[in-house]
Amino acid sequence: MQEQLVPVLLGGAVGVLALVTVGLAVALWRGRVHTRAELARAREEGSELRAEMAALEQRLADAAAPAAPEQRSDYVITRFGEAEDDAAEAPVVEGTIDRALFADLVLRETVVRAGGLAHGLRRALSPEVRNRIRFEVRREVKRSRKQRRSDLREARRAWEAHQRSGIRLDDGDAA
Repeated sequence: MQEQLVPVLLGGAVGVLALVTVGLAVALWRGRVHTRAELARAREEGSELRAEMAALEQRLADAAAPAAPEQRSDYVITRFGEAEDDAAEAPVVEGTIDRALFADLVLRETVVRAGGLAHGLRRALSPEVRNRIRFEVRREVKRSRKQRRSDLREARRAWEAHQRSGIRLDDGDAA
């Protein structure tokens, strides 16, 4: 009986191996088909994006071409010597802003700076800051007094030492 069981088990193992191999081959084939389809879609999408980008670049190039600044040889800073009628009509130069907008911007900047200055003054003149300044000034005055006293003592010692050395020289010459 064992002799009959071995070929059956062996045949079953070979059959299972064959089924696993076929299953793996089918899975590999389906994976390749899926990968090829994804690659084809990616290539198609890439070509569409390239075409769209070329169209955008062309549109930008067309829009930028007429925006080139004109070279004016008659540009002057002042209208001195011209008739008043011509001077009253100010030319509109590209990139300029309206007078009202300019005044508004200047006024806003002035208000912001004035507000900043007022805040700084209010903070600088607060009681805490004044007290700290007073403390620092007193401390600096004390330090400078101590320094002056020590400098005066040192100068006095040096002068006295110089006086003593001068007396000894005179005594040595007389003997």
